[in-house]
Amino acid sequence: MVEKLKNLGWKQFGGLVLIVIIIIAFGFGGFGGGFSTNNQNNIAKINKTNVTTQDFMDYVNQSGISQEAIRNNLDNNIIEELLSGLISTTLIDLEIEDFKLSINEKTILKYLKDNKNFKDENGSFERIKYEKFLLSNNMSAPLFELKLKNQGLQKHLFDFIGAGTVTPEFLIESKFEENNKTLSIEYFDMENLYKIKEDYTSDEINTFIEENKDQLKREYIDFKYVVLNPKNLIGIDEFNQDFFNEIDAIENKISQNESFGSIIENINVDVININEFAPNENTNTNEKLIYSKKSRKLDIFESGDNYILYDIENEYDRSPDLNDEILKNEIVELIYQKGKFDYNRKIIEEIQSDGFNESKFIELSSGKIQTGSINSINDDELFELNSIKMLYSLPQNSFALVNNTNNQIFLVKIKDINKNTINKQSEEYKGFINSQNTNNRKGILQSYDTLLNNKYQVQLNQKTIDRIKNYFK
Repeated sequence: MVEKLKNLGWKQFGGLVLIVIIIIAFGFGGFGGGFSTNNQNNIAKINKTNVTTQDFMDYVNQSGISQEAIRNNLDNNIIEELLSGLISTTLIDLEIEDFKLSINEKTILKYLKDNKNFKDENGSFERIKYEKFLLSNNMSAPLFELKLKNQGLQKHLFDFIGAGTVTPEFLIESKFEENNKTLSIEYFDMENLYKIKEDYTSDEINTFIEENKDQLKREYIDFKYVVLNPKNLIGIDEFNQDFFNEIDAIENKISQNESFGSIIENINVDVININEFAPNENTNTNEKLIYSKKSRKLDIFESGDNYILYDIENEYDRSPDLNDEILKNEIVELIYQKGKFDYNRKIIEEIQSDGFNESKFIELSSGKIQTGSINSINDDELFELNSIKMLYSLPQNSFALVNNTNNQIFLVKIKDINKNTINKQSEEYKGFINSQNTNNRKGILQSYDTLLNNKYQVQLNQKTIDRIKNYFK
């Protein structure tokens, strides 16, 4: 929660943007139950601190969201989301109070004078720009300066939490050196080692089907349908109100359980009958759509410039028919992919059990070994990034199966590892330092999140929440 709050930026705490950041508010029992109270003005309670309906209404007014927008989004849980934002800011205020953080008037004045919106072309604070800003935003100086104070306190809180997150230089150097070493590799494409599709016999295909018959069964349907358009419904090519009235009439007949034959009785249209249908890559689009909607036996839907009225007569399961060439090719593709998977798994098991060596590597390559180099953990010219990261975790003379962005599989040997000289003045190195400190800061903020979960008990008064909803209706 804390990290997300920090990332939103301090000026955003008053708005609806906070709805996504509360984990704590609904992590302690959620909206169920609420707490027992005789004070109907309390909408929530954080430990011993009451959050009142007045607090909520003030927060809503400050958010700038209109009552109409709230009314239109009651069913989208906008009240709960706004309450989440209020509770999050209240939690921050409690933490600021607990840590006894403060800001004096001189600091607030500095915030004002450092605001570029209030400076002239010479960079000097211009009072008239500040006053125009207040007028255009319908805000008084005390209110704006109070907001500045709260934003400053929030920043102090997160700076306080994240203090001491600088990574020691020797660790940064070591990590940077590790990520930017050069791997010299040998590799070859595994494709020629797999059994090709044409080599699978009928017996192997039948065995595969028998072993996987339950998974390979497909649902087939018998159905009929008609294509409806203005021409065959009202006799003209125009999509006018008369046409849509006819479509509405058909929908009404469907809802009244009239039969397909009865509905089309007075329509001059050709009925298309389809039996033993299951979709494949060459399937007619309308028929594929009907199959996808088979949960409704009789229905009408729009398809391009037409409407399709269909009636599903039968549904049944069937094992693959190898006389269907398209289906047979799909089965062979499954067998081929399983063969690749099994072969790759065998190689991986040999590597993990130290049963794979240089001789085996050369033998499998059939003399087609390529050489190359990987210059950093982010160098994905040869292989995709997850494969690169795995290679960077392995020692010299290791073997591994990796893939490129086209999902081609390669067997790789790490031939040599060379560490490179670090240029501490480079932008890459400076960026790496910042990323390491950011990662450490994230870890601390996540720990702080856990602490808050243990420190604060948030309870909600569901009756008051419902009363507020009724107010906006």
